[in-house]
Amino acid sequence: MSRLKIVFMGTPQFSVETLEKLTEANYDVVAVYCQPPRPSGRGHKLTASPVHQKAQQLGIPVFTPKSLRNEEAQATFQALNPDLVVVVAYGLILPKAILEIPKFGCLNIHGSLLPRWRGAAPIQRAIMAGDLKTGITIMKMDEGLDTGPMLSTAIVTITSQTTASTLHDTLSTIGATLLVETLTPYLKGTLQPLPQPETGVTYADKLSKAESCLDWGESAEALDRRIRAFTPWPGLYFNHNDIPIKISKAEVVLDMAGTPGKVLDNQLTVACEKGALRLLRLQRPGGKWLSPTEFLNGYDLPVGSQL
Repeated sequence: MSRLKIVFMGTPQFSVETLEKLTEANYDVVAVYCQPPRPSGRGHKLTASPVHQKAQQLGIPVFTPKSLRNEEAQATFQALNPDLVVVVAYGLILPKAILEIPKFGCLNIHGSLLPRWRGAAPIQRAIMAGDLKTGITIMKMDEGLDTGPMLSTAIVTITSQTTASTLHDTLSTIGATLLVETLTPYLKGTLQPLPQPETGVTYADKLSKAESCLDWGESAEALDRRIRAFTPWPGLYFNHNDIPIKISKAEVVLDMAGTPGKVLDNQLTVACEKGALRLLRLQRPGGKWLSPTEFLNGYDLPVGSQL
């Protein structure tokens, strides 16, 4: 069983650790599927994804089809004759024809406690919603959007300091470990998938840059969660004199108040609909990330300014 033939499907950095764990556990990863190389950087040079690069380092064949719905792509996949497929943030929907090929089905590592936060951005949406916990779910895939039966879960606490970046890294590590731990009893038949609960279903819509502009009409706590959820991407900003100023860190101040958007002190504490937000890391276009003191040394934003 240790030389089970696996096809791994994943694209971003979140997926890399699982690929590494599978090879370390001596499973035979016969192929890796990921999204095609995309333009990146100032030169818009085609760049392979993190999973693509890791697979090349490991000497594993890589496939980057734009779709799995055509006969040619499905025939190529069929020829690999995998016993199992492992999917981690791949980015393409697997049609029924693909799902039915592997003997042991297709397992997915999802970054939430299903059925909460099915969909594209579970890490960020959990932080934005003020959830106190999230986690990893190992599920057996079906044709629905993250609707398949569950094999195992792991819980992670969300604190007032949790950002999308830190939660991403934590869940990546936990997911990789849990997947390998789950495989042995699953493949032996001693661990059976359980249907997801019918209650508590929510959907994590894909992030949009249109959500990146701060609205001081929200509460300070809600804005703090949004900043942490949108760090590092797509980031959050406010406009002052038509200049977008990014924020990557802030602190909630509940004992200060004022007209939403008004600068209340020389520490860059800004009034919100409820409470205030002290801006701790700011960046002007093309500039470096600065503390409030450093920022105010080079930018005029006096007490009483209305943002």
